[in-house]
Amino acid sequence: MRELDRVREVYAERDRRRGLAARYDPLDPANLLLVQERERAVAALLRCYGLVPLGEKRVLEVGCGTGGELRRFVGYGARPCNLHGIDLLPSYVESGKETSPNLHLVCGSADNLPYPDAWFDLVMQFTMFTSILDDAVRRQAAEEMLRVLKPAGVILWYDFWVNPINPDVRAIGLREIRALFPGCRLDARRVTLAPPLARRLARRSWWACELLGTLPWLRTHYLVAIAKNDA
Repeated sequence: MRELDRVREVYAERDRRRGLAARYDPLDPANLLLVQERERAVAALLRCYGLVPLGEKRVLEVGCGTGGELRRFVGYGARPCNLHGIDLLPSYVESGKETSPNLHLVCGSADNLPYPDAWFDLVMQFTMFTSILDDAVRRQAAEEMLRVLKPAGVILWYDFWVNPINPDVRAIGLREIRALFPGCRLDARRVTLAPPLARRLARRSWWACELLGTLPWLRTHYLVAIAKNDA
């Protein structure tokens, strides 16, 4: 089975499974905790790399799903007309268009982006790469993200480095991220309290989650800014 077909099947099956909707409920205390912590870290990186204000910046999310992250960027001050997203699943793209018709969402693959060279100020991916198991597809997707990035632009990467008990995904550590983006500068920060732990504790004690989240070995994701060295 081709890798992209496998990914489509995995997500179709995930959408059919019971209980996942509740797990990813945006008003669930654990999800609020994790998202808000990540937003603070993302905001710090955006400021650090001179991407604020976002108004005129052209942004692409690879593996955008229904556009939830892009909608957050509208809240950060980005103009909807400058926000683009691409996802492999037509159902996600159609749902995103219904919710946010002012965003530019298209159906397509990360390894063949339908955009010009050096077109985006910011290219981002949030837990998309770990869904790709094939090394060649991972490399091609990384090359495409670099191709469409402006020389002074930034890739924003958020993905897990600890592999959950899930055969449909594969963790990515810093060594592999560096190999995927050779010759680039990486600014990596370990973030996100382990979600299984957060789900157990968030309803009981937000403070306990915040405290445990300060421990590096309990942070399961890397947030990375990736920039071209020739910028």
